[in-house]
Amino acid sequence: MLSPLDYLVLVVYLVAVAVWGILMAGRQNNTTEYFLGGRHLPWWAVCFSVVATETSTLTVISVPAVAYGGAMTFLQITLGYLLGRILVCIFFLPRYFEGRLVTAYAFLGKRFGDRMRMTASATFLVTRLLADGVRLFATAIPLKIVADSAGLTVFGTPVSYFQIIFVLGVVTIVYTLVGGIKAVVWMDVVQMVLYIGGGVLALILLLGEVPPDWWETAVVAGKTTVIDLGWGQSLSEWITQPYVFFTAVIGGTVFSMASHGTDQLIVQRLLACRNVADSRKALVGSAVVVAVQFALFLFVGLLLWSLYRGLSPAELGLSRADEIFPKYIVEGLPPGVSGLVLAGIVAAAMSTLSSSLNSLASSTVMDLWERLRKAAPEPLHALKVARGSTFFWGVVFVLFASLFEDTSNPVVELGLAIASFTYGGLLGVFLLGLRRGKTNETDAIIAFSVSIVLMMLVIFGLWFHPDSGWVITFDPADDFQSVGWPWYTAIGSAATLAVGSLLRFRH
Repeated sequence: MLSPLDYLVLVVYLVAVAVWGILMAGRQNNTTEYFLGGRHLPWWAVCFSVVATETSTLTVISVPAVAYGGAMTFLQITLGYLLGRILVCIFFLPRYFEGRLVTAYAFLGKRFGDRMRMTASATFLVTRLLADGVRLFATAIPLKIVADSAGLTVFGTPVSYFQIIFVLGVVTIVYTLVGGIKAVVWMDVVQMVLYIGGGVLALILLLGEVPPDWWETAVVAGKTTVIDLGWGQSLSEWITQPYVFFTAVIGGTVFSMASHGTDQLIVQRLLACRNVADSRKALVGSAVVVAVQFALFLFVGLLLWSLYRGLSPAELGLSRADEIFPKYIVEGLPPGVSGLVLAGIVAAAMSTLSSSLNSLASSTVMDLWERLRKAAPEPLHALKVARGSTFFWGVVFVLFASLFEDTSNPVVELGLAIASFTYGGLLGVFLLGLRRGKTNETDAIIAFSVSIVLMMLVIFGLWFHPDSGWVITFDPADDFQSVGWPWYTAIGSAATLAVGSLLRFRH
């Protein structure tokens, strides 16, 4: 049960975020200032903003669940994340800054044409809405546990996920709509410090509660394994295991190239830097910080496993592994600290949501509205449209987040799998654009579409069983395994490149 002090911390935080975010933003006179902060944000702030944006609540509550149910092998993927970011620094960022682009998809417009730009932008809008809908719902999990444990009701009925999401959405919409990217970036810096601080506090307190021999017990149980080379497993088994070393590194590298090189959510922040050198420092620095974050929250999950003696979520009275860390926050932390850690979880969600709202609005206005309008709008009119778009996407986000309430898998894996659904096609099209050749706009659109259809088959219809091998079915048995999610982006981008390269020979 939370104390009145914990509730006070949460309320003060929500109010302070809205007020401080607006004050930090200043005034904007055009869409360049609203979406890119006038291109003069410091690289270290952009670095922290990138980290806060990609981390979200999924890291805070679901990465500990991964360690609780498995081992520390999730950490292997951070090596791939670093390699992928380095490749983005080499091949993507110089092209973006040479053209003074306002969105990632403007590059596709210059290389292929407006149809490809608008297709990629529309795909980004749908994918980001779904993926971050998962993240927003994830935030409601610990807050719902808190509300239920306290017996809170609204008009005589228990507090619902939708009501929690609504409150978070309103607060985030306020400062994002008014302040633009400046408010988003500077609040991301504050929010990252808050949720990292909450994780460190939980770690320190857990170290004082676990048994003296917790490390030896964890080692014997195989919980401390970081590198899993998968020796003795077949190629098919490698492909289905997401945290085998080669799968994690190769898949993580390609995934990071897509997420940080083609996703407007991240690229928008990198374009807000003063120059390409600052942008590179922000991007590579974010890989290092993310690795430290993963290690922190995986270690929290390991300590929770020791504290609860490895009991399953059901044995703990929970419905999913993602509720284990929130359970400890509510029941195991002292008054005030519980509220602070919960505020950190809320901060992680709000940083991602605000970034999504601003990037969705920028893509809607720059890639779609201005292209369809076919005439340069007045700066102040475009700014009004930008704010209206931010509000629209905020409302849609609140509605979409409730779609994931019944998922039983760790939410972090679901969120990453949804993002991977289209990342492969987007990355493949960008790679086609970087190549000099005869691939034209029609070729690129066809290749991109083929990739999307293929990934629908791979994600939902391709399954493996040790006895029967690979089968295609849309009604798999419980003991069937799917392709590991880190491979999704690699498969999709390879398919796009292959189809696009073949189509150019028809000219």
